[in-house]
Amino acid sequence: MINPCRKQIFNMYIGFYCSAIILLPICICSLFSVPTNDQFNEQPGAFPVATNGDPFPWQELRLPSIVIPLHYDLFVHPNLTSLDFVASEEIEVLVRDATQFIILHSKDLEITKATLHSEEDLRYRKPGKMLNVLSYPAHQQIALLAPEKLIADLRYYVAIDFQAKLADGFEGFYTSTYRTLGGETRTIAVTDFEPTEARMAFPCFDEPLFKANFSIKIRRESGHIALSNMPKIKTVELEGGLLEDHFETTVKMSTYLVAYIVCDFMSVSGTTSSGVKVSIYASPDKWSQTNYALEASLKLLTFYENYFDINYPLPKLDLVAIPDFGSGAMENWGLITYRETSLLFDPRTSSASDKLWVTRVIAHELAHQWFGNLVTMEWWNDIWLNEGFATYMEIISVNATYPELQIDNYFLDVCFEVIKRDSLNSSHPISNQAKTPTQIHEMFDAVSYNKGACILNMLKDFLSEEKFHRGIIHYLKKFSFRNAKNEDLWSSLSNNCLEGDFTSGGFCYSDSKMTSNTLTFLGENVEVKEMMTTWTLQKGIPLVVVHQEGRSLRLRQERFLNGVFKEDPGWGPLQEGYLWHIPLTYSTSSSNVIHRYILKSKTDTLDLPENTGWVKFNVDSNGYFIVHYEGHGWDQLTTQLNQNHTLLRPKDRVGLIHDAFQLVSAGRLTLDKALDLTHYLQHETKVLALLKGLEYLELFYHRMERRNISDVTENLKQYLLRYFKPVIDAQSWSDEGSVWDRMLRSTLLKLACYLKHAPCIQKATELFSQWMESNGKLNIPTDVLKIVYSVGAQTTAGWNSLLEHYELSLSGAEKNKILYALSTTKHQEKLMKLIELGMEGKVIKTQDLASLLHAIARNPMGQQLAWNFVRENWTNLLKKFDLSSFAMRFIISGTTSHFSSKDELQEVQLFFESLKTQGSHLDIFQIVLETISKNIKWLEKNLPTLRTWLLVKT
Repeated sequence: MINPCRKQIFNMYIGFYCSAIILLPICICSLFSVPTNDQFNEQPGAFPVATNGDPFPWQELRLPSIVIPLHYDLFVHPNLTSLDFVASEEIEVLVRDATQFIILHSKDLEITKATLHSEEDLRYRKPGKMLNVLSYPAHQQIALLAPEKLIADLRYYVAIDFQAKLADGFEGFYTSTYRTLGGETRTIAVTDFEPTEARMAFPCFDEPLFKANFSIKIRRESGHIALSNMPKIKTVELEGGLLEDHFETTVKMSTYLVAYIVCDFMSVSGTTSSGVKVSIYASPDKWSQTNYALEASLKLLTFYENYFDINYPLPKLDLVAIPDFGSGAMENWGLITYRETSLLFDPRTSSASDKLWVTRVIAHELAHQWFGNLVTMEWWNDIWLNEGFATYMEIISVNATYPELQIDNYFLDVCFEVIKRDSLNSSHPISNQAKTPTQIHEMFDAVSYNKGACILNMLKDFLSEEKFHRGIIHYLKKFSFRNAKNEDLWSSLSNNCLEGDFTSGGFCYSDSKMTSNTLTFLGENVEVKEMMTTWTLQKGIPLVVVHQEGRSLRLRQERFLNGVFKEDPGWGPLQEGYLWHIPLTYSTSSSNVIHRYILKSKTDTLDLPENTGWVKFNVDSNGYFIVHYEGHGWDQLTTQLNQNHTLLRPKDRVGLIHDAFQLVSAGRLTLDKALDLTHYLQHETKVLALLKGLEYLELFYHRMERRNISDVTENLKQYLLRYFKPVIDAQSWSDEGSVWDRMLRSTLLKLACYLKHAPCIQKATELFSQWMESNGKLNIPTDVLKIVYSVGAQTTAGWNSLLEHYELSLSGAEKNKILYALSTTKHQEKLMKLIELGMEGKVIKTQDLASLLHAIARNPMGQQLAWNFVRENWTNLLKKFDLSSFAMRFIISGTTSHFSSKDELQEVQLFFESLKTQGSHLDIFQIVLETISKNIKWLEKNLPTLRTWLLVKT
């Protein structure tokens, strides 16, 4: 799965925020103490109460492992007129210990009949035994009570008939709609099960450890097609014109990867060199936007097969653009579903950043076909094994298949973005306890995705790419069609011997036991696990403090805390118990050689081989830590940047800018020193460093503007326009140049027009007028399209025309640009109209409401409007989105995390407290409160410095 909020974060950088049966050799029998039938009968009061008043025979949130599924035979018939479905299933189970009940997951399903057959019953065609069904909605479980004990080590067949309404939201088996060019509204039915929503579509063992095979049949009307994980075997014609599609049996997989769709979409297809048929599906009017996705999918699938040395195990792969989708995409095995903006590419309206986004999401989901589908985490506490690896593999795969996209540059921001989150005390370990569905949903966040990817990249840099590559191949081959946990990965990376590597004596020499330049200091295999558990089992990010005295470097590690200063009373206790094994890299002014060292203690000392002017730690920002240079360290680096910045690597320059401003937020570096460091940017030619410097200066501008600190706002505006004038004036209003040249153009011109830079406003107004005169048919360069629309939206006529064009546009990329432009109006009644349209869900789809509220909240005229709306319409929002969904978490943070006053903090605190009294609690509440407190502290400490610095510079 990919988080749609990653698109918002990504776009902050460039614009709009945006059937053999294998019993596992893992003991799962002792996970819980299973009550005996005597205990159940004699102590009913010790058990939960089912909906009918009877005692429910199971107390835990996790299912017992005494009965395990082997195969599901599932039949589904959705009715797209009455918006409901009827279904039946037969689950083949293995009873591992005698029991009289079977516990399954089920949510909002009406069970109409449940029967049990033994193998003997089937052999002699005996009627099945009726099962008594008990329901316990608090745990989303049902109990099937058998009339007599089920015998251990035998197989049984559980047949269940059930029905339900197709869901309204974005989870389970739900409806999605789209409008044709002719104005007709059409309905499709689609599934989205990760992490805990398969139980909304069929009763099942809805935990990742319970892998099984699935045989699926879908009944439909002739005007539709049905898609599922596997290819269709046959279609059976039924009475009344109905058709029933039968699909091949799946490989062994977890329930959250099951998928089926009933729709009227069209497709474009191709075949890989290994014979896998790849198809891209979209609604008929958007079929022409599928070509790039097909090209990218074929390239990326072929790359992964070669890179992992494991063929994609299914005969086909479908990628489907869904009109209404809660996340960015979902990796269902063989049937990947996407939000339209994550799969479709329209050359007329999709910008360079749109192309990078689509390519990354396809790469992410295809990586999941191995990391997640082939090898699945044992439990959701290790979801990072899926999401962290898929995020990391975006970089590896896109670099190999589309080097012109220069995705390496983007990866820096993947890590920088999560540092903001991980440096708060409210962060959590990568591998974190998660029990309830809400807690499991909350694990799908920047820590699991971004931090997971960043520590993998750090480990790859430490071990060497070759050894890391061999290790992950070993991991995938060893655990194929099985489940794994943290330590299994570390074991594979320590000892990456494959079955074919064994020597004649039956012993494989692990690389880590042989001499190697990059591993000699690792010692025994346990070292990789020992080092990496310090990154996965404790939260936060380390700060490496460097003090240079001649040729001696004194090193110290601390926990880096954003918004908590060393002089604060709470700083000391928050440091206790934290220690990382940090793989350090550094270079010096005297040499380009990259030195390596593992810092395992709180303090240490390094001796340099020669005298040097400056030392730069964390080469190319491959390490997941912040560096602070005490004494004259920062002054020496700033001097070097001003004298000859090219002596420092491009990514090191970006890293210095990032770390300097992070240290300001932690009270370890004064703001004027960080700002002075950016002065060299007038000579910078590398896009990445320019973008990073601009990002912080623009952040300060918006912070001042939202607080109406007019003198600082005006001076900062003048400074930005004067200081960056040469590079702004050098931009063309075109789509020329490399991907990152184009992203710089979008960022600079967007900022210039926002700051009312006359030449920018004039050009954008001219292009918008031409666009209006052409009735929206003029092709404006895609990289400046959003800028032109935003300037045009400032007049009533322009705003109304854009809203009208939004409704008619078939391009999701263009609709995003228009929606952002509409949200920049200074008229609150227009902003309120947008929110109303988003709540209605017709013109502006409900899936886009979270992004819309976020954008409006960033508008100084809309920040209070958006926040008031969320507070006053909380109950209505919960009818549209699940409490723990991406959307609700993004709505909460998007409308509050920019606040920076004590009154605003108190308002938010009171609102969150009222929600807690109603039983609603999310981790995002504490994250937001810490973020607002950090903003308040930043202003109190740094506003006078910023004001003085600007007076000197302007």
